[in-house]
Amino acid sequence: MYLVTPDEPDTARLLARVAPLLGEGVAWLQYRNKAAGAGLRREQAAALQALCAPAGVPLLVNDDVALARAIGAAGVHLGEDDGDIATARAVLGPEAILGASCYDELELARRAVAAGASYVAFGAFFPTTTKATTRRASPALLRDAAGLGVARVAIGGISPENAGPLVAAGADLLAVIGGVFDAPDPVAAVRAYIRCFPSHERAPHPSGA
Repeated sequence: MYLVTPDEPDTARLLARVAPLLGEGVAWLQYRNKAAGAGLRREQAAALQALCAPAGVPLLVNDDVALARAIGAAGVHLGEDDGDIATARAVLGPEAILGASCYDELELARRAVAAGASYVAFGAFFPTTTKATTRRASPALLRDAAGLGVARVAIGGISPENAGPLVAAGADLLAVIGGVFDAPDPVAAVRAYIRCFPSHERAPHPSGA
């Protein structure tokens, strides 16, 4: 379970929404708030880092290497046009968790791994309202990426009902926003996603440790 935060403008409410989920088997949390300004992003990211650290859940920051470094986050996730993996690795160090959006392209994933990515994310696999996307990934892409030697993340419209083929194809983590935070019972939703995996263990660190 790779949980991604919603665009929540109220920091206290964001923490209240996230806190009950961290002990339910969430492997990683990504801070993402496309609607926030720089000041609010810094405030929320720092607050989430303080929440995640004692829970043992690595916090990744979406699209902002400088912010990830400033708050001591575990790593960063970068889209195709949001920065260079090699530069992020140089800034954040060898232990950082670095992710790259690879959409529906195996070649993008190959280049990301060569540059130092810890994991590659493919999607959208299904229609999603989180962001506009015209690129649609297939489960075969997850299988084809098995030889890259890093964790494979599936994202985009994933529900507990449609996740099975993605897990079977090799998805190591399912990245979800609305499927959890828009659910009537977010805790139950997280548990339902985790049950999609044959063994309910935390995802391995991408370094293999």
